[in-house]
Amino acid sequence: MGKYRKGVFIVTYAFENDKIYYAILKRHKHWRGWEFPKGGVDKNETELNAVKRELKEETGLKILKIKEFGVKSRYRYRKKLLDRKEIGQSYSLFAVEVKKGKVKIDRKEHSDFKWLIFDKAVKILKWPNQRKCLRIVDKRLGKVNVKSKYLNYTLCKK
Repeated sequence: MGKYRKGVFIVTYAFENDKIYYAILKRHKHWRGWEFPKGGVDKNETELNAVKRELKEETGLKILKIKEFGVKSRYRYRKKLLDRKEIGQSYSLFAVEVKKGKVKIDRKEHSDFKWLIFDKAVKILKWPNQRKCLRIVDKRLGKVNVKSKYLNYTLCKK
């Protein structure tokens, strides 16, 4: 049995015109396909600081709000990675609201990005664990968004 690299999954979203958009990145380092921002937690770094650092490195987007979801899991790498001694990665799920804008891609890891609504984002993500995490976040955000719309509506009617 080997060690797992400690990491964070960062479901990154922005509100625009009463819709939630997710930032999805096209990966080309180690494998090819679409993912949301993620990364390892450096030695002596907190998960929260890793979220801030990874999001800045991978997107350059301005963080508005960070929420930890208490979801933890792990996965094994499909092949031996030459730049890693671990056999896989354990992760904690975070959702980060950002100001929607152009993503500044880290070209070492990614080649493209898209802002997508949930239905399109969940179809394009390569890995089942990321689709599951996106569903968890979207369900919670949907409840918050509906509630805030209702509150805004009732406040405006008075």
